[in-house]
Formats: sequence, structure tokens, C-alpha cells
Amino acid sequence: MVSITPLIVAVLACNLSSAFAAPSALAQANGRQSALPFTSDARPASNFYSGPWSSFPAMNTWVGFDSMFNSNKPSMLAAGSTQQDVDRIYTAITGVASSSGIDPRVLLGIMMEESHGGVGVVTTWNADGQATGGLMQASGCHGFDGQNNLAQADITYMVDCGTQHYKRNLVDWGGQNAPQSIYPALREYNSGSVIPSDLSLAPNGAGNFAYVSQVAQRFVGWVN
Repeated sequence: MVSITPLIVAVLACNLSSAFAAPSALAQANGRQSALPFTSDARPASNFYSGPWSSFPAMNTWVGFDSMFNSNKPSMLAAGSTQQDVDRIYTAITGVASSSGIDPRVLLGIMMEESHGGVGVVTTWNADGQATGGLMQASGCHGFDGQNNLAQADITYMVDCGTQHYKRNLVDWGGQNAPQSIYPALREYNSGSVIPSDLSLAPNGAGNFAYVSQVAQRFVGWVN
């Protein structure tokens, strides 16, 4: 784990915002070409993790799901979801986590990194030209671009569709709810391939090199 000063973080955010799929989608929805700014109560990510899975935060350092969810509610509302949508996101994540066997904090971390919890996030496209829609911006999943106050079934669909995609990635790395599977699977979810010795390398430039690090920081309490 290498500490990064806020100045370096700011420079990285400026130079690399176009690589972040979810902020780009949100920016398009608001008629902007750059990533959305941090919400007023946000703080920049203070650490950058790299290396193999063992260099990333252990699960016993993660915040609890309810605490993590409550901390991210303002970001979901700022992204265009209504309070009803937020309540239904909670129901969707807890239900899908239970049925899939995936830790709900992982699903929440992916969702916040991909869409900030905006149920009407616009559809983006991956490096292969495939549409990646919905709260978890997963290929093969459709979204509800520009909408809110969605039915529970629609929100649950988006969470479940992305979860099924992630679950396949998790199986590729042993299928365990443990760091040795979770972190490489996050890299695969974002980039399609993995360099196990450094999960902060995006193979062939596909995806956001900082993706796994940023999701990991969400697990330990970072909010934006």
C-alpha cells in the first residue's frame, strides 16, 4: 500500500477521468464531458493500492454493509436517484447478495464505482463495443437511461444482472468470498483480463487501472 498525497490524487483525477466508465456515463447524462465532481461531503481517496491481492485491504478492515450503504446515500441521491430508488437499491442488493452468495459490500462497491447508484445512469460501451448498462454497467445488461422512481423489479434486475456477470469472474478466481478471489475478479470485471502480480494494471489499456484500488477503498469507508 502506497500513500498518495491529495495533490497527486487531484492530478490523477484530472488526467484520468475519461478512463472511469461510471463518471463518464453520469457526465454524459448531465451534458458534460468530464467526470462528475465530488459531492460536498466527499473526501478524495487517500491511498492507492497495487500489487497482488494480498496488498489490498483485508476483509476484517472493511466497514459493515449498513454503514457503507448509509454513507453512500447522499451520492446516490446526487446521481439522480430518489429516496424511493435508494430504498429499493438496498432491498435489491441485500436480496441478490443472499441469493447469489456474494458479499453485499462487494456489490455495493461495484455499483458505486460504476454508476454512483444513479438508477438512470446512461448506458456505456466496453472496449469490445458491447453495451454495458444499468447500475453495475455490465455487458449484456440494459439500463433505464435518464429515469428514476423505478419499480423494485427494474432495480433488482440491474443489480442481479451485474452480479451474475461478477459471479462468473469470481468463479474464474476460485469462487470464494475472500480477498484472493474478490480482488482479481474485480480486475476482470473491469478489464476482462488480469495480471495477478499487479491488480492495478489494466491489461492492454482496457478499463481503469485504478478500479480495484478505488473499489477497495470503498470497502474501508471512502465515499465520493
